[in-house]
Formats: sequence, C-alpha cells, structure tokens
Amino acid sequence: QVRLVESGGGLVQAGDSLRLSCAASGRTFSNYNMGWFRQAPGKEREFVAEVSWTGSSTQYAGSVKGRFTIARVNANNMVYLQMNSLKPEDTATYYCAAAKLPRTGILADPTSFATWGQGTQVAVSS
Repeated sequence: QVRLVESGGGLVQAGDSLRLSCAASGRTFSNYNMGWFRQAPGKEREFVAEVSWTGSSTQYAGSVKGRFTIARVNANNMVYLQMNSLKPEDTATYYCAAAKLPRTGILADPTSFATWGQGTQVAVSS
C-alpha cells in the first residue's frame, strides 16, 4: 500500500517562496509519475505540475509555469515543488499524488492519479 505525506506549507507574503515536499513509501516509487495538485476553497482540484517516472519530463499548469519547479529524487522516494514569486491566487491546499499506472507519459489529469496525500496548506497574503 502506497502512502504519501506532504509537508512544507505555510503562510507567506506575496513574492515569497516555499518548497513543498512529498515523502512516498510502500511501492516502487521510481516507476510512477508524480504530480502536485491544489484545491482552493469552493473550487475544484486542479493540476499544478507533474514529473515523469524517470524525472526527465515535466509539465506545468499555465498559471504556475516559470514560477514553480517540480523535481524528484528516486533514491530517497521524494518529490518536491519549489514555488517562487507566490501570489495570493496560489492560496490552496496542495496535494501530492502518484499515477495509477507505471511508466507512462505525462498525464496532467487528476483522474489518472490513484494515490493522494493528506495535503498541505499554502496561504499567500497580499
């Protein structure tokens, strides 16, 4: 059974940076794409970023491209989301997720991810 645990959220001011971490355990982490999603109050969960199982490919939502960077360290079963130049509209609960199927191309779709963490809250004040 896979378990994902996020950390690193907090309250920051606009323009600040945060790094979210996701620790994975349970199955062969290195075979699965990993993604970050977020959900703001009253809104649907949305895609933020994804890294392929090899770490060689990434994809970002347009709203975060150029500001956020996703990375993985397979040796440590970790995924990171570096968030720079944060904006108030980035305020949300951020979730780490693992793909349903191993060794796929980029998915960028919440329905393609089967395992979710409990989330970490990010609040950005103006």
